[in-house]
Amino acid sequence: MISVNDDCRDLHFRKAEFDPDDCPLDCSKPCEKVCPADAISLKHSMVDGERTLSDPLRGKYEGGVITERCYGCGRCLPVCPYDRIRAVSYVRDPTMTAELLKRDDVDATEIHTTGKGTDMFNTLWDNLSGSINNVKLVAVSLPDIGESTVDLMNTIYTIMEPHFKGYNLWQLDGRPMSGDIGRGATRETVSFAAHVASMSERPPGFYQLAGGTNSYTVDYLKKAGLFQSSNWNSGTATSEMASSHQALIGGIAYGGYARKIVGRVLRKIPEQFGRVHIEDHPDHLLEALQEAMSLVGPVKGYIPSHSKPFMKQVDRQ
Repeated sequence: MISVNDDCRDLHFRKAEFDPDDCPLDCSKPCEKVCPADAISLKHSMVDGERTLSDPLRGKYEGGVITERCYGCGRCLPVCPYDRIRAVSYVRDPTMTAELLKRDDVDATEIHTTGKGTDMFNTLWDNLSGSINNVKLVAVSLPDIGESTVDLMNTIYTIMEPHFKGYNLWQLDGRPMSGDIGRGATRETVSFAAHVASMSERPPGFYQLAGGTNSYTVDYLKKAGLFQSSNWNSGTATSEMASSHQALIGGIAYGGYARKIVGRVLRKIPEQFGRVHIEDHPDHLLEALQEAMSLVGPVKGYIPSHSKPFMKQVDRQ
């Protein structure tokens, strides 16, 4: 899937940035502690061949933001006691994105929109329209903008429908990049789903939740009668719809919470390996897969006993 945005104000398309040379050496580095993605690393540099840990006011910091890990949650911004961290936003180049959509290994695209009107979405869609039918699925991710949310969705659908022949999916982004916080975050996104489900004029397509999703989300959706699930039995999927006609949500995107899981496993890999790829450490990869199964299982309707043979098979490989 290729992600693209129509507005630089979209929180998903920003990175934290700061110059470690600007950081006072007596700083307690709260940015490191608060980052859920372990995307900030500050270490004392070497001075005259010796570490400066014994004299913390000598030398300087090295490191900063690990760009490929940062996903723009923004939690480091308010905790910096010296106000040295800034957020750098960007818009993905639509021309480059259109070329990527022509690749054989790309079958879906995700369009993030801020809900600040549809002019920018329309412009982006025009830029992508020549390549859009190379993909099978277009997902539109949007925030809760109140009573006008469904009107916005219908306008977007009207823009897309004449040009796209594949599947469309609506990703309801209730509380962006906050799933690792806890129950409160998922209540907010489930409330967004309930609001959309109550609107009879909502546009066609599949619906899934994002933003504020975590291990509590499935239970909250079921209690609200909003969750569609499938039970897998002997390799056959059977739909198990909630009794409510508003069983709208058929999928869940785990972003920040999934990163938290992987980060927790990565931190167990000995430091001497440095920055690593989890695929190079089979035991830790298996642990991460088991954690992922605990999230995906309730969504896919996996029966718990079915996950054990899968794990044994992975272990043998």
